[in-house]
Amino acid sequence: MKRKATKEVKVGNIGIGGDNPVRVQSMTSTRTEDVDATARQIERLLDEGCEIIRIAIPNKKALGGFKELRKLFPQVPLVADIHFNYVLAILAIEAGADKVRINPGNIGDKNRVKQIIDAARINSIPLRIGVNSGSLEADLIDKHGGVTPDALVESALRWQDFLHDSGFEDFVISIKASSVPFTIEANRKLSLNTDHPLHIGVTEAGPPPIGVVKSAVGIGTLLAEGIGDTIRVSLTADPVEEVKAAWDILRSLELRWKGPLLISCPTCSRTRIDLMSIVAEVAELLKSYDLPIKVAVMGCEVNGPGEAKDADLGVAAEPGRGVIFKKGRVVRRVKDTEILQALKEELDALKSEQMEGK
Repeated sequence: MKRKATKEVKVGNIGIGGDNPVRVQSMTSTRTEDVDATARQIERLLDEGCEIIRIAIPNKKALGGFKELRKLFPQVPLVADIHFNYVLAILAIEAGADKVRINPGNIGDKNRVKQIIDAARINSIPLRIGVNSGSLEADLIDKHGGVTPDALVESALRWQDFLHDSGFEDFVISIKASSVPFTIEANRKLSLNTDHPLHIGVTEAGPPPIGVVKSAVGIGTLLAEGIGDTIRVSLTADPVEEVKAAWDILRSLELRWKGPLLISCPTCSRTRIDLMSIVAEVAELLKSYDLPIKVAVMGCEVNGPGEAKDADLGVAAEPGRGVIFKKGRVVRRVKDTEILQALKEELDALKSEQMEGK
């Protein structure tokens, strides 16, 4: 699927938009002034594949914590999340933020927004302009009869024009809502009216699993249409779960790969084994492999290699044995007790081939 062409924005050493892949980001949930706890969470997010990390700065104590985190993670793209206080936005820029996220509607006064823009320009960093129902201008609410996708799009474009008139082009735009249809409609319309990179997500999606489902539907629909340059899955959960879900969405759409994509059949009356246990074991095994491949686990040989013939590697498990196949072609037959070991051997072989090809 082809993404809509957008401008490139650099967040530290990471590019968003342009020819860059869809970027994965998340936000720390620890108190920013608790530097040790926040640093540990950042490390975990990085280990899971988070590429851009946003940190809330609601007050000067948090700003002090952000300064320390900047020293601890000099190469990690760190985004300062600011609401209401334009002075904190400017101080965060001066403290080394790689990008600042603001809702201009929350900042209010255009002169204050202009001061943030000037600070960003001087320090050569981008901004993210966020628009949501809570920060929507009163005149737009009146004009559109409430908080609607059209109202939020008009607000975003109004601020886009303001930044352009201020001579500033280095920014990302974001429109989010807790409603999936609302989010999809708003971003479709916004995409038609801007060439700036779009940050997409369903805000306040809730806890897993419903939050993951809502995010997958909303983010996935937009990405499948070529809309979106960076994503955050917003969950009421450990932010590491957000990153895992984001990579699952990208893998499912075959836009980016971080580890294998596991395919498994839903089981039926032909299944004569404990397929769920085997799938769980294979899923655990795959965590050790960063291979951009599809791995299938099927419940019988009748449909296994056929239905999953596009899998790079797979097993059709039956009572007492397993059939190992690649791209639909059977390559080995093993005892049921040897399935995991056989898959590991094949994965190791694929890993060696990949290393030799580099």
